[in-house]
Amino acid sequence: MSSNISVPAAARTVQLLEFLLAHPEGVTPQECLEQLDFSRSSLFALLQTLKALGYIDQRKSRGRYHPGPRLMAWRGPTAGDPQDLLVAFHQEAASSPIKETLAVAVSTPPHIHILAQRESTQRVRSSYDPGQPLSAEDCAAGFILDPSPKETTRSTGFYLHTTHETRELCVPICEDGYNPRAALLLNAPSFRHTEETFMSYLPTLREMAARLSYRLGAAVYAPYKGPALPKIEPASPLTPEEITAFLQGPWVARLACVQPNGMPHVVPVWQEFEENTFYIASWGGSRWAEFLLDNPRVSLTVDEPWPPLRRVSAQGVAQLIEEDDVPGGILTILDRLNQRFLGQPLLPDSAPQPWHAFRILPDQLRGWRGLRSAAP
Repeated sequence: MSSNISVPAAARTVQLLEFLLAHPEGVTPQECLEQLDFSRSSLFALLQTLKALGYIDQRKSRGRYHPGPRLMAWRGPTAGDPQDLLVAFHQEAASSPIKETLAVAVSTPPHIHILAQRESTQRVRSSYDPGQPLSAEDCAAGFILDPSPKETTRSTGFYLHTTHETRELCVPICEDGYNPRAALLLNAPSFRHTEETFMSYLPTLREMAARLSYRLGAAVYAPYKGPALPKIEPASPLTPEEITAFLQGPWVARLACVQPNGMPHVVPVWQEFEENTFYIASWGGSRWAEFLLDNPRVSLTVDEPWPPLRRVSAQGVAQLIEEDDVPGGILTILDRLNQRFLGQPLLPDSAPQPWHAFRILPDQLRGWRGLRSAAP
């Protein structure tokens, strides 16, 4: 296929392809012109040539240019199409309470590449240069994405990397629930945190990585564990503080209620636990909301499917929440649940109709970890 490219072809082609790989979220021609030393005519000729060859993909007419299938194949089978990961990361990062820099990285041996970041807004901050290759030995993601990670990394599921200038905390994102596909990074200046205060971000970072893994298709989140789970400890009760901390994680609840014919009805629901109260909301067409209006006695179970096998059970009465009961109206409850489980606010005019919100103040709330030992 011929082209009227009037630039040093090989050098310009490689330069454009590297720029595309560094921005898997897509680039516009104007962004290319601003970053690359191309004439407008040369750029468009090269874009069209590479698009025809399958190295560039344009998913919408006049839309952004993305790495095409032949270009992504250069990265090997583990990199995959990062678009779903990028969309999920940006939504999660936008709603994260963490104020330091967050980033998502993949391995392109022998380097680590930062796909995207949400940079801290603080005046003094640490950040990355997305697209620039990093040495796997100089970045926490290199230890998380190592095909043969150290035993301490496998057992703890995170890696902390500290230098004189920065602290990095990294956890894996696992599309299949077990094997890291990407890494989630937290980066901050060393002077702002002690190791103890920095490690306090770990539960929130793990919850974010778990949600990202679920959105990529994982049924569980057990990094490095594989289908064979580690030894399960004997059962022990959770303290009230541990119950509250567990319920802040990305766990759905199973709601058990009673149908008018007396048969039990169990359904998964999004839940928010705040000030010893569960908040749940039904979507349009949910039959369980009608059952609760007829018989408000309910049970809730929230659990995790891997060790330490924490679970919480609650019983109580579901109370219908009226519009005037909540500041801002009951749509604020659905918006909070949408933010909590999808990482994005409720879109305007997208609330299902009809729908209801309920609060459940448990008259019984219990939590355990592990499994009960068999009777001797």
